[in-house]
Amino acid sequence: MASAGTRYIAHAKSDADGRLIEADENIARLQYACGGTIGSHIAIPELLALVDKAHRYGLRLARQLEAIDGDHRITAWVEISPLGEDAGCSIDVVSWQVEDLPPENEIDAARRRAEINRHLADCTARLDSGQRLLSLETEAPDLNEFAKAVQENIGKPWTDFVRLPGNSHQQPLHWRLLDGATCEIDGSSRSWKAHLEPLGQPQPGSAGFVLYLTAVIPLAPETQDDAKANGEGPSFGRDLTPVLRQPINRIIANAETIRTKLAGPLADEYSSYAADIATAAQHLLALIDDLSDLEVVESDDFVTAPDRIELADVARRACGILGVRAREKGITLVAPPDGESQLAIAEFRRVLQILLNLVGNAIRYSTDDSQVWIRLDRIGNRALITVADQGHGLEEAQQAKVFEKFERLGRSGDGGSGLGLYISRRIARAMDGDLTVESAPGQGARFTLSVPAADDLRTEPRDRPAMPKMRDDD
Repeated sequence: MASAGTRYIAHAKSDADGRLIEADENIARLQYACGGTIGSHIAIPELLALVDKAHRYGLRLARQLEAIDGDHRITAWVEISPLGEDAGCSIDVVSWQVEDLPPENEIDAARRRAEINRHLADCTARLDSGQRLLSLETEAPDLNEFAKAVQENIGKPWTDFVRLPGNSHQQPLHWRLLDGATCEIDGSSRSWKAHLEPLGQPQPGSAGFVLYLTAVIPLAPETQDDAKANGEGPSFGRDLTPVLRQPINRIIANAETIRTKLAGPLADEYSSYAADIATAAQHLLALIDDLSDLEVVESDDFVTAPDRIELADVARRACGILGVRAREKGITLVAPPDGESQLAIAEFRRVLQILLNLVGNAIRYSTDDSQVWIRLDRIGNRALITVADQGHGLEEAQQAKVFEKFERLGRSGDGGSGLGLYISRRIARAMDGDLTVESAPGQGARFTLSVPAADDLRTEPRDRPAMPKMRDDD
């Protein structure tokens, strides 16, 4: 603690409930910057923790405190003395240093905003570079009419299906003008916010966009009585998944907001706690999605909606979506080059789902600074797309089990459910196709999706880089 001659530069006082009831200028200004007021609970996280500890255990504490007021990092030395069980604490500041925060990286900031939008969205759609709709997913019951209209008009601009109040300009506008726009949708009484995440480099949007539609007011989930009135039995996917998804998405979004300090200044250790919360919630949400998909693909009436699709385009889109995750590990995704084409008869959304699972697994289990290839081929009337990595590979016994339900091959702690490959193979076979694996220990793995080929002949550019051949040394 300070000696008798210590000079205090600021003083404050809290009550027994942790409210800041007195404060000199420095502490008061920081309290307001953190979202609090004089008379409200202490809003400076580290100071609140110290005051709580001093009051709870009756200890006099002298500690360094770090806080952020939005533009500056503040480092202070504070001395806290309990005034009695029902009287709060005295807070004295010995030193107070202020330094400018480094400018925020725009790329990281945009990535974090996209992550928050992704988890808050009630509806997600993929758009091409001209903002024309390619696919759409939603579980919001008041968007059923909207989803049906979109499915019947794939290829049209998304702005044809919404109303932008007060905007009479020709649509679609530049994506930056539409990002964050409020819109109305037929069949829904709620107001919606649109967010556009551009894909592709170096020109944002050159590889298309992801459109997120988020309701301004959440929709109350359907009750069990409502389900009974509809004459339907209980369903994990229909009844439980929407109920769980909404609060978990809110948890993720709020944790990301706290972690990235978008809601106000916060100490680094509390930002780390928020990151842990977001990661755990993301793993839980992925498990819920897998269980919901499992129920769908195992139902007797599960069918897909086959259409004429371009496998090279789907592969390039999967690489665009997972490109950031790959770059974080230094992994290079080698997609089919421009000009290569392989037409197939399958459902675009389901093929993309399978590829995201295969490429995501390849990224997760490959070594850093390696490569993942996505290659096209055709054998007879079958169109093939292969995802190959440079990971540790699979033994013969593991290959026999890798498509089984809940099979994780002894892995733990990676957040997987052991359902992704099982679900992917079920989907592939529902499209009159299959999903197979070829691997050898130490030589990576190759997962190949086969679906019916369209009649058109496949084209292959001359400069197509080749995948390394798998040896058979054993």
